[in-house]
Amino acid sequence: MINFNYETEFLLENEEAISNWISNVIKSENKKEGEINYIFCDDDYLHKINVEHLGHDTLTDIISFDYSIGNELHGDIFVSVERVKDNAFDFNVSFDEELKRVLVHGVLHYCGYKDKSEKDELIMRSKEDEKLAMFHVEQYLK
Repeated sequence: MINFNYETEFLLENEEAISNWISNVIKSENKKEGEINYIFCDDDYLHKINVEHLGHDTLTDIISFDYSIGNELHGDIFVSVERVKDNAFDFNVSFDEELKRVLVHGVLHYCGYKDKSEKDELIMRSKEDEKLAMFHVEQYLK
């Protein structure tokens, strides 16, 4: 089950479409959907988590806590809406596109993809692009 939680004024406009897409991403990676919680927050909220739980005194767009059991994916994915907005501007993409990239990024971590090395980051970006294309195809088919 995909859950959306809000610690800020932001609200997803298309929760059902996003939830269905994430479910299909999970299936496409031959994983089972457990309970995945997205928590939308601001920079201060996520910075506090980053410092307290990871020891990183930096701003970030996403932090994911993986509680998966075998092939069944479970976790909490915290997303700073402020960071996503700033990154969308910096990368010259729409907010919606950057948000979807961040949402799928967290799930891809649960599927086993990493992004610490340059090689792993290239694989992660390729997977993000592949999964983003799935969203657009699903929307086109409806």
